[in-house]
Amino acid sequence: MVTAADHEFMGQALELAARGLYTTTPNPRVGCVIARDGVLVGSGWHEKAGLAHAEVLALKEAGDRARGATLYVNLEPCSHHGRTPPCVDAIVAAGIKRVIAAMQDPNPKVAGSGFTRLRAAGIAIEHGLKENEARELNIGFIARMTRSRPWVRMKIAASLDGRTALANGKSQWITGEPARADGHRWRARACAILTGFGTVRDDDPQLNVRGVDTPRQPLKIVVDSKFETSPSARLLKAGKTLVVGAVNDAKRIASLKGAGAEVAIIANDGGKVELFKLMEELARRELNEIHVEAGTKLNGSLLRAGVVDELLVYLAPRVIGDSGRGMFHLPELTDLSHTTALKIREVERIGEDLRIVARV
Repeated sequence: MVTAADHEFMGQALELAARGLYTTTPNPRVGCVIARDGVLVGSGWHEKAGLAHAEVLALKEAGDRARGATLYVNLEPCSHHGRTPPCVDAIVAAGIKRVIAAMQDPNPKVAGSGFTRLRAAGIAIEHGLKENEARELNIGFIARMTRSRPWVRMKIAASLDGRTALANGKSQWITGEPARADGHRWRARACAILTGFGTVRDDDPQLNVRGVDTPRQPLKIVVDSKFETSPSARLLKAGKTLVVGAVNDAKRIASLKGAGAEVAIIANDGGKVELFKLMEELARRELNEIHVEAGTKLNGSLLRAGVVDELLVYLAPRVIGDSGRGMFHLPELTDLSHTTALKIREVERIGEDLRIVARV
């Protein structure tokens, strides 16, 4: 039976897990607390791949007090040898009596086997407490493990009438400083920031995280079918950049590699980048969440390819008019039943702007 105390301790485990929001990739964000007789005796959170898991840290802090205690964790304890030994072995050795996990690990290497091994050792298992919150925290990891593609979040800044730029391409700045700062926090949690050649050509962005206390910069990805990105582009000056194209242009590829970029060719029959295969490749590289900041053409192509999961839209209280550039370049529709359906999950005011989170 789940008690009010169980809810409280699981909430603490989730808060600890969230501390790894910017750092754990490719691993999931995991927090753990241990309680005995209603008193917290140990806690820990996973900070970085290769470092100790949350359960191990919590057990170390609890020491002998872990014997007969309850362990709360937002994700099923691992049962396989990865970068670190299995957490289930440490839990059993510590004499934990009961384990409450928010959700089962979607990793096929675990996927219930952790629970099985704990039950075999006589430990009581419960899972499902605050599962929705746990899934949201690791939504990218879950996506990669269950469908072999990362979670793709597309950020768009627009006027109230849905225009992302003037007809001449100028877009700085449609939204206010608070909204732009909030956008960098979403960038920081992503494993990679993806854009298109058109944005690189027109805006020459740095495509990095600024104003957020994070020890890690996401990978930068440019979708550039013809490898036209200039070797002097600002995004190539610092950090890792992957340029993905569709043609084997040896001279341009060599130029980009000379500027420090990694290059990949993932082509479709039309001479463009095959976007679905690109996302499968990014999952193979253990990327959980992709943050898209691109122009209307690539936005439309990604949506049509069926790889966009979530829209992060900032709407400014201003009107640009029909001459401005829209959010998505899409074919003309003849029936409203053919539109892309969205589910709005959140609407919040950020400074003078509105932030809308919607899922496809």
